[in-house]
Amino acid sequence: MTVAADPFEAFDHSTGSGIVRDPYPRLAELRAASGGVHEGHLDDAFGVPRSPEAEGPKSGHYFSALSYEAVTQVLLDGETFSSSGYGKSMGLVMGHSILEMDEPEHRRYRDLLQPAFTLKAMERWEREVVTPIVHRRIDAFAEAGRADLVRDFTFPFPLEVISSMLGLPDEDLPAFHRMAVELISIAIDIERGLNASQSLRDYFAGILTERRSAPRDDLISLLAQADLDGERLTDEDIFAFLRLLLPAGAETTYRSSSNLLFGLLTDPAQLDALRSDRSLMRRAIEEGLRWEAPLTGISRWTTRDVEVCGTSIPAESMVQVCVGAGNHDPARWEDPERFHLHREVKPHIAFATGPHTCLGLHLARMETVVALNALFDRLPNLRLDPAAEDVHITGLTFRAPRELPVLFDRAC
Repeated sequence: MTVAADPFEAFDHSTGSGIVRDPYPRLAELRAASGGVHEGHLDDAFGVPRSPEAEGPKSGHYFSALSYEAVTQVLLDGETFSSSGYGKSMGLVMGHSILEMDEPEHRRYRDLLQPAFTLKAMERWEREVVTPIVHRRIDAFAEAGRADLVRDFTFPFPLEVISSMLGLPDEDLPAFHRMAVELISIAIDIERGLNASQSLRDYFAGILTERRSAPRDDLISLLAQADLDGERLTDEDIFAFLRLLLPAGAETTYRSSSNLLFGLLTDPAQLDALRSDRSLMRRAIEEGLRWEAPLTGISRWTTRDVEVCGTSIPAESMVQVCVGAGNHDPARWEDPERFHLHREVKPHIAFATGPHTCLGLHLARMETVVALNALFDRLPNLRLDPAAEDVHITGLTFRAPRELPVLFDRAC
């Protein structure tokens, strides 16, 4: 396997960073013109090449749900809007995972995994895993007076958290990091993604064998001992979940925390308000997720003819569910393009909704709370570097800033 000299650069390039700067004005045009459901593929609307590994619907029909009403209708109706189409795309590298499962299979597997991601479980992960890793990351640059919070902090620490939750040896982290980046870079290099998928399977196989014979207090042991209606999960079931956990668990937190930091750092008044009143932390996190969701879209495939917001969608069509556009719907939020810490609280859909609501949402929120509190406590006068040029969030489906150069007065 080729070793990436800079994992961040490889990953950043693979997700199309820099191609689309701000998709929301165009999404607003499409939403207004269509009544909430645009007929066509969003990549075409933005002039972005479609991923080579993506499988289109048999009918060749593409639709995009862009309003809050349209997005929620699709996500809440798992019978009409199936997740099974992911088996022909992401399933190639992930294996048969909950990403592509419909009910009742999805619920059976989700119930097995849920205990590791409850609010009670978060207390343990926060104390034993997340807090030490966050502070160790800050230790590496705290005396420098400056840092790039993306490269130095928000990109690496969530992957280290996942590694620790799995109980992987510290010395394996560089190789694990490389394989994880190559796996989730499949959109630009399918061969590398497939090779990484096999490498991760081989790597996890040895650890799984150990955990079956001598369980520990980690996620792999939980999966190894899990009981599904009287049957244990197969090795391939477990490998599929572990592969999925990398992008779902690490990438989402990296992007959401980076986007929130960008919103705060580029609005000093709101940054100061949060820094001085930490009771606003939860509100800030939810607004950051609404304003700049880390993943703006997911896909569903219709099992029958259906109507969404007045648009007729035939069976065997692909529906791109744009949660980013739904979260910017002016019918639900006033001035939706603005990051506003004191906005009226309403449920957003950054973590989706319905049966496939993000399993790791409590983990992502907890990690962000720990990360921001540590940054504020340890880096006085944290601020965007005034010499930095054109710092911004970029991407169409995956959104995040490429850099967050900051200055601070001294380390504590």
